Amino acid sequence: MTDRADRAVVVVRAGALTTVQDLGRFGHAHLGVPRSGALDPSAARLVNRLVGNPEAAAVLETTVDGCALRTRCAVTVAVGGAPCPVRVGGRPAAWGRAVRVPAGSVLDVGAATHGLRAYVAFGGGVDVEPVLGSRSTDLLSGLGPASLVEETVLPLGPAPAARTAGQGAADAPPWPAPPRELVLRVRLGPREDWFTAAALHTLTTRAYRVSPTGNRIGLRLEGPALERARHDEPASEGMVLGAVQVPPDGRPVVFLADHPTTGGYPVVGVVREADLGAAAQAVPGTPVRFVRVR
Repeated sequence: MTDRADRAVVVVRAGALTTVQDLGRFGHAHLGVPRSGALDPSAARLVNRLVGNPEAAAVLETTVDGCALRTRCAVTVAVGGAPCPVRVGGRPAAWGRAVRVPAGSVLDVGAATHGLRAYVAFGGGVDVEPVLGSRSTDLLSGLGPASLVEETVLPLGPAPAARTAGQGAADAPPWPAPPRELVLRVRLGPREDWFTAAALHTLTTRAYRVSPTGNRIGLRLEGPALERARHDEPASEGMVLGAVQVPPDGRPVVFLADHPTTGGYPVVGVVREADLGAAAQAVPGTPVRFVRVR
């Protein structure tokens, strides 16, 4: 039997930004704590399903250039999200499928060939201490485990029971491709009256592009500025996931998982949550269109 202390992985290469994420920290916005969680929750659910975990188990979220980890125990692993090369002990391994990694081997998750963020699930999940009911790293508030650095030791939960034959379909789930064009369905409000009619027309008819300055807090966009009908600033008010806030330069910012819970710039609309997973995989320069819905 494997000793509990041996059920762990050690970071060999941390990558540009690798964090622990689950499906988020709900119900604490009134305390100033955002939801956080995986930016591409569908990908996180799928990799967990592949290794036999509950869908809310904690995984690793990598950014752009992946990460590498040495296992202290034999463990089943799955890498999904942004397509990338995967190697185990220096040999090529499958992406998007469950892979058995022997004890002492290095799992190397390479740079994304398309998209931005890969997700790494381990059988048993990443078993760091939960904070307010979640193991997610929140870059804005600093809650949860710190971003990974070399030699970080990540404990794993107990290995899940072997999957039954009826679960075999999870071996080849449908992986959506990272978007060539990001289409965001947006419902206008609550502050669309702070913008001119021409600005609202611009938002839903003109093309934007993903800016390289975005992060887990927000998707920043390049493109035409939105003209204000009012030039004062609203009182600070609550912000929700997908809010399209417009700072003084007029370029929209779409709030993602680590967004602030309050803000003082007007929100012209709110993007449907179902569209935000694709936003998490949109590389800088990706064309963006807003489509108005009711």
